[in-house]
Amino acid sequence: MPSEERHSVLDSTVPGSIDDLDALRAYLGTCTRCPLGTTRTKLVFGVGDPHARLMFIGEAPGRNEDLQGEPFVGAAGKLLDELLASIGLERSAVYIANVLKCRPPQNRDPLAEEIATCTPFLAEQVRLIAPDVIATLGNFATKYVLGTDQGITRLRGRLFHVDGRSVIPIFHPAVALYDRSKTEVLFEDFQRLKTVLDRASDLSAPSRDGSREDLGHEGAVDQPTLF
Repeated sequence: MPSEERHSVLDSTVPGSIDDLDALRAYLGTCTRCPLGTTRTKLVFGVGDPHARLMFIGEAPGRNEDLQGEPFVGAAGKLLDELLASIGLERSAVYIANVLKCRPPQNRDPLAEEIATCTPFLAEQVRLIAPDVIATLGNFATKYVLGTDQGITRLRGRLFHVDGRSVIPIFHPAVALYDRSKTEVLFEDFQRLKTVLDRASDLSAPSRDGSREDLGHEGAVDQPTLF
């Protein structure tokens, strides 16, 4: 799989004095940096352990998330909780965020300009949390983190290395709500995710010699620095 060059997306407008998530949330304030700030109900910053070893990145808030200001609180969130329980984790032990922090109207796909505006703050969250492992949920998170145009169906279940972190793309839990055949796939990929998390200490400084980790799927691929 060819890799494409990708540079850091940390926005120079994010002050260097920000040293924790609370300060970053305060800096965002009642964000209106893109038009979504005028149509959302609540900004959905993220939730979980600020020092989590495992971070999930989804696409954007949906209706329930927009109303409550917390990611993954609807039916997809319930399934995520079940998936976490299947590998012995609770929501409080991980961190969950999205590519966008505001709901697009009618749950449409994020626009390129919205992604460009919002992802510097996601990158800052990754820097502050410093997770060992990132699970990208769905197309938009996977394409952003890996800097690729390839979709989740082709990349899911494989292991990538980005800036010393392990990244594993997984279907968004919402996909199983309308395609039940994906439920078993999700549980299988979470078992692979557990394997990656268990090996995280060994993978924290991956080599660039083309070596691969066997996850019982398609192996690992190194990617250039993003965060």
